[in-house]
Amino acid sequence: MPIEIEVLRIPSSKSRGNALSSSSDQPDGAHQPPALAIPFESVISSVKRGYAVKGQASEGACPADQPGAVRLVWLRHLGRDGSIAEADEEADIWRDDVPDRFHLQAGDLLLSEVVTGRPKAARVEEHDLPAAAVGSILVLRPVSTLTPEHARLILAFLRSEDVGRLAKGSFGRMRLSPKDLHSLLLPKADEALSAALDELDTAGRRMSGWSAEATTLAGSVFDMDVSLEDARRSIIEAGQLTRLRAEAAAQLDDPGYIVRTRFPYPVALRWREVEARMSAEDLGPAYEAVLEAAEVLLGYSALVTGALAQEATIELTSIGALQRKLSSAPGGPGLGEWTAVLQEISGNRKRRGLRMDHPLHELGTLLGSDEAQQARGRLADRRNAKAHGRGPDAVTLPAALEEAFRDLSLLVFRARFLADLPLIHVTSASWDAFQGEATIMLRRLMGDHPVVPTSTMQYASNEIERGSLYLADRDHRLYLLRPFLTCEVCETCHTWSTFHADKEKGNLVQKSLEHGHHYPYRGNTQVLRQAGLL
Repeated sequence: MPIEIEVLRIPSSKSRGNALSSSSDQPDGAHQPPALAIPFESVISSVKRGYAVKGQASEGACPADQPGAVRLVWLRHLGRDGSIAEADEEADIWRDDVPDRFHLQAGDLLLSEVVTGRPKAARVEEHDLPAAAVGSILVLRPVSTLTPEHARLILAFLRSEDVGRLAKGSFGRMRLSPKDLHSLLLPKADEALSAALDELDTAGRRMSGWSAEATTLAGSVFDMDVSLEDARRSIIEAGQLTRLRAEAAAQLDDPGYIVRTRFPYPVALRWREVEARMSAEDLGPAYEAVLEAAEVLLGYSALVTGALAQEATIELTSIGALQRKLSSAPGGPGLGEWTAVLQEISGNRKRRGLRMDHPLHELGTLLGSDEAQQARGRLADRRNAKAHGRGPDAVTLPAALEEAFRDLSLLVFRARFLADLPLIHVTSASWDAFQGEATIMLRRLMGDHPVVPTSTMQYASNEIERGSLYLADRDHRLYLLRPFLTCEVCETCHTWSTFHADKEKGNLVQKSLEHGHHYPYRGNTQVLRQAGLL
């Protein structure tokens, strides 16, 4: 039975100044979004200190169910994760004499006035009411109701070190001034960034739950009225899932594991071969596998870039070089052509006008640094030298392999965004005109094996091709990769493979990214002409 697709999302973090201004200081090649900040007063209408309790707060306490009673929310009730502790009718203090102007409303933002490290900040929800903030808490009331996504961004900013640095006073008594807060610029609503923060929160809560489960399980070993031998067996059986979770999580600290399991199939398979050859100390084939893996990484990224640029109606002059290779040259495109495409898209000018979360921005960062360009250049030189019979000899091969693998690893690290942009093979699609959406059956080709489960997803478009490859972004938008990348069972090795148009001795062929096998082009050459490849 098909399973629901789960698109992996890996958020990227970028340092921000407290002004949250547009990234005008970023180097060429980095995405420069429009202004990300809005004035404090356009979001927050007022900042007030919490209710000042005179004397002992418990002296005027009343039952929680008494008419007009509100719960007193202290700084200790605010969690570092943005939560507000649940009400406890026995432990909390309730008062019925708090003036109405101090009563909290759903949507209010609470910020710690006294700062130790990072400030605390939380949003008041309906289930937190009735309540009043007291003590060292500032109440920020929005001009209008904030969406949960926008509120999450603002809370994350209020908990930042930049806001904490506004606090003044002696050590241990650092306080935020409402006047200083008004000088801040707050983040604009950003759906993609908010979703990334939400996923981090969800992951954190899930892992905290696993940790609590493991702690509880370990602490229960002597609560069992059984022998130590039986207790040991029960703990081993009950803790199996917890141990497997920990082992699986630990593997994610290994970059190679992420590439093998989370990168697009052509790249992941080539990486697996590199690791296998190197672990067997098969130096010659390992060196060749490293160079081929580098070319496939850049080739895949360039082909995807070409497809996405065409969809976005961005003209790349480097595609003209591909066209000349396929139209008139005896040989097809290679590392030089792939590099030209990625270098061209690394410039801001070509990506100007694209929405901030468009995949081309991340593809533009792959070769967007001097370090990456140098690593790419060294790998290209090694590949050219080997093609002309000038490869390393037996004495220099170990060092050459180590250096080439280091350069490949650098490029793979810079391409880690590929783990967040799944390669999708659509196997069927049916359109429901009344619902206005298509039901898509697909295979998520991420990892080093082409045999993967069939999944389903709903998509609000009827322009989905059965049998074609697509790129999925973080919001599950699909981008057609045909004719830059196609797929079929290879006629040479009978393995499901991805292909691109190539040239062999003057004849148009299709070449597999996974194995390099090639044979006469089977697709519609007219489509290649429409895409500017012929």
